[in-house]
Amino acid sequence: MDEDEPTGMDDIPKKTSIGSKNKTVPKNTSENSTNTTNTTERSSTRSSADKHPEPAIPDIMKGRKALRQGYTTGTCASAAAKAAIIGLSTGQIPENVSVTLPAGRIVELPVELTASTINNDSATAVVIKDAGDDPDCTNGAWMTATVTWTYDQGPTKLLAGSGIGTVTMDGLGIPIGEPAITPIPKRMILNSLEEVTPRPVTVTFTVPSGETMAKETTNERLGIIGGISILGTTGIVKPFSTAAYRASILRQIDVASARGFNELVLCIGSRSERAAMKIFPGYDPVLFVEVGDFTGAALKQAARRNIRKVSLVAMMGKITKLAAGTMMTHFHKSNVNTTLLYDIAITTHSLPEIVKAATDTSTARHFYEACIAHNYLLPLQATCELARQECLKFIDHAFEMHVHMVDFNSGELVATDHT
Repeated sequence: MDEDEPTGMDDIPKKTSIGSKNKTVPKNTSENSTNTTNTTERSSTRSSADKHPEPAIPDIMKGRKALRQGYTTGTCASAAAKAAIIGLSTGQIPENVSVTLPAGRIVELPVELTASTINNDSATAVVIKDAGDDPDCTNGAWMTATVTWTYDQGPTKLLAGSGIGTVTMDGLGIPIGEPAITPIPKRMILNSLEEVTPRPVTVTFTVPSGETMAKETTNERLGIIGGISILGTTGIVKPFSTAAYRASILRQIDVASARGFNELVLCIGSRSERAAMKIFPGYDPVLFVEVGDFTGAALKQAARRNIRKVSLVAMMGKITKLAAGTMMTHFHKSNVNTTLLYDIAITTHSLPEIVKAATDTSTARHFYEACIAHNYLLPLQATCELARQECLKFIDHAFEMHVHMVDFNSGELVATDHT
């Protein structure tokens, strides 16, 4: 995730250097759906009501050595801009450049001198983004800053060149038409420039293949067109940060609200999102929010933004956890309540085979398949209804709520709540 944690930085040395792993023009890499705006670097402010723990890192990473941290696009942009202004001021671009992070720590990044140049009235510097061990679609991006002097009396200008996104919708806290540079990185960039000279300059940021990288993010859905975003709240990428993902969910809800929508469709994953788009054809893409395990956080944010109607589309396992009142549905943090399934089977007068399936295993899918095999959908409808009621209690009935269950394999709509 192209993102950093909004927590303290005590585990980062006072002055560190994370060298670039990639010294060649970056290839397009993949990323788990996480960026917000790069789906990514996102700050996370938890409400007191949302105290569910974050999911653990994937099992595949367990037992390995400590994961290596990296730098956000905001830190890389600050470093590139500073290296370029040093080159423009002194006639020589440095091999390394120091950047002060928001928490006051100083880090040093290498500059890709083979791609950095100085002309009569401009200087260009490149810092290759190293995301550490995070699966980030912008890892290896050549963050490029071209600096020229500003001869009018105006302030320093930050511009979006090729591969850097431009904001086209409200809700991101950035004026429409401006580069997709969030406030903290913007302040970092300006501070880095002022450390070298007080003179105003124009800085144009570019990233080769940035527009292709952005396709792996939610930027287009959020109205960020033309490339990736320059993001970050602490300047550090923490591998497999779930705070990043959580904050991107909240940001998409903010964008939908700012655009005047009062309805959302929450989806647990990409398969349920595809199913939801079939259930609600013609809806604007920004209304479909992939919430992962952060259903509770998404519901709270929808209530804060005065959303009037929320439809949730998911499969049996997640809906069963919601029906039990568990708003953080990660499998490491919550188990399926088979007693609840048993009670549902009894109250819906299910066949003995379905009742038995409720407690035969610890998975809701076994119960679901028994209902499907016997073409008896009342237990599934009842599960949706219980999930709806628990969600409504969680947000104090702030809006209208509906729950839709889709099939594990086909994605077809199978059951809804009783409303």
